[in-house]
Amino acid sequence: MTTLIESDEHKALRAAVASFAKAHPHDSRTLWQDAAKLGYIGVNLPEAYGGGGGGITELSLVLEEMGTAGNPLLMMIVSPAICGTVIARFGTQAQKQQWLPALADGSRLMAFGITEPDAGSNSHRITTTARRDGTDWLLTGRKVFVSGVDIADATLIVGRTEDARTGNLKPCLFIVPRDAPGFTHRRIDMELHSVEKQFELVLDDVRLPADALVGDEDAGLLQLFAGLNPERIMTAAFAIGMGRHALAKAVAYARDRTVWKTPIGAHQAIAHPLAQAHIELELARLMTQKAAHLYDAGDDAGAGEAANMAKYAAGEACVRAVDQAVQTLGGNGLTTEFGIARLITASRVARIAPVSREMILNYVSHQTLGLPKSY
Repeated sequence: MTTLIESDEHKALRAAVASFAKAHPHDSRTLWQDAAKLGYIGVNLPEAYGGGGGGITELSLVLEEMGTAGNPLLMMIVSPAICGTVIARFGTQAQKQQWLPALADGSRLMAFGITEPDAGSNSHRITTTARRDGTDWLLTGRKVFVSGVDIADATLIVGRTEDARTGNLKPCLFIVPRDAPGFTHRRIDMELHSVEKQFELVLDDVRLPADALVGDEDAGLLQLFAGLNPERIMTAAFAIGMGRHALAKAVAYARDRTVWKTPIGAHQAIAHPLAQAHIELELARLMTQKAAHLYDAGDDAGAGEAANMAKYAAGEACVRAVDQAVQTLGGNGLTTEFGIARLITASRVARIAPVSREMILNYVSHQTLGLPKSY
């Protein structure tokens, strides 16, 4: 049985990451490389390939503390957590050797493309298809809301291939190099202030060698969720870090800001909502830790349920913490000086991506509670 009381090693890791993140300017161009040099980016990847030999537990801890310090790294969710995990678990020896050391040391990045314009949360409607042409694959389709394509060396694309036995389409994962002919990307204008930009991808008969396929052609769902569960856990950590960052600013302001005779933090109308936000973030952190422990222990089924619950709890807690932080600062909460207003949009992402709160509620009502399925 795993314990959710953090070990001394994890506490030390938290402290080290927090100190590192606070010392770096926000949106620093060298932040990723500097974090990688200290082993933070590849902490979940196998030691045999230059990683730290840890798991999603350690990686989510790193991301949470980076976010708490105001220096979140969105691509940690994508490059080491999704792509690195999938390749480590299901990649060939050649794929592992080609990608894992580079992902760990920060010299290469991978993006992840699954969402499509007409599919949304319904992965069964994905129309990006891969068909054989001799020993090669030809990949055709579109993807949207793909983070960091412009800075990634390749994108792990979720496509569908035809099952020779049933004729049904099944999900498969392909590594598509950034410079592959027929692979183009267009930036999507977002009302979101982030270093990592969002893109729409077009794949027009992109020719890929046989070894671009990651894993077994017949085990697509297993391989896909090997990446999607860490994505949910890491998104929860991202949201918790953002919420903690906003809450810390609000608490500091409430301690010092004096309008009448005492600091505004002495008034329960200010203090209680902040306390509630703290409690909700701590509860979300516990579920995130549970999900990470289950995933690292190899319990994919248990991790799936916990990861969905963690992502839901963290998204809700983050939105409420940011909202209360802005309200605590009043007009100052909307100024550039205090830097909280920009989190209003960012916090909503935690409710929407990578899976909406509504789809998580669908999952829990159907899978956990056994209620009839409506979708």
